Amino acid sequence: MPSSRSGTRRWGVAVLATALAVSGCHASNAATPTPTLAASPADLPTGNSAAAMPGPGTCKLGSRDGQPLPDPNCTPGAVNPAVRQDTIKDTICKAGWTKTVRPPTSKTNKMKAESARSYNLAPGDKSEYDHLVSLELGGAPDDPRNLWVEPGTIPNPKDAVENKLHAAVCSGLIQLAPAQKAIATNWVTAFDTVGLRVANGKVCLRDKPTSCVTSQRGDEDGN
Repeated sequence: MPSSRSGTRRWGVAVLATALAVSGCHASNAATPTPTLAASPADLPTGNSAAAMPGPGTCKLGSRDGQPLPDPNCTPGAVNPAVRQDTIKDTICKAGWTKTVRPPTSKTNKMKAESARSYNLAPGDKSEYDHLVSLELGGAPDDPRNLWVEPGTIPNPKDAVENKLHAAVCSGLIQLAPAQKAIATNWVTAFDTVGLRVANGKVCLRDKPTSCVTSQRGDEDGN
């Protein structure tokens, strides 16, 4: 009989140990966090060519100081993950680089027509299919969230803003991420947002007027 009780105790301990091990395993699994994609330093979406195009008539143009602005709900901007502060010398600051990422017109012409319908614009209106965050600032090439039909003639005032921000980033006056965020949020006020002033063809730090770079046209057609 004693032998039987001893065996029963050993069996009970083994069952309890197994139950605790299984319970611990389940607890460990439950505590494992779900992996999430890291946001870009500019706090903008990472480019995704499969992102959905907004439905017809769902987007509304805004304006600031008489200049057109995209609908932030439809066109928040998106960035190319290959372009970071530590890669700008080999990407956006390298001559000819935007040609390597610009999507073909066979693709963008179709996207432009769809985007015009999203903004309820007439097909014959003068406009440019524009990257909100320009390619020369590391914008996503073919993500609908970074493309909008910008009314007006070509070139337009936004092109000059893009070129000057590009010069400021590549010269080291400002960092890439703030420039991307500023132009995505409101391109009209982008210089003020990043602390720049423009005068006599030069781009300078507002708080350090002697720190300047001569503004030049960006990387060919870098918009």
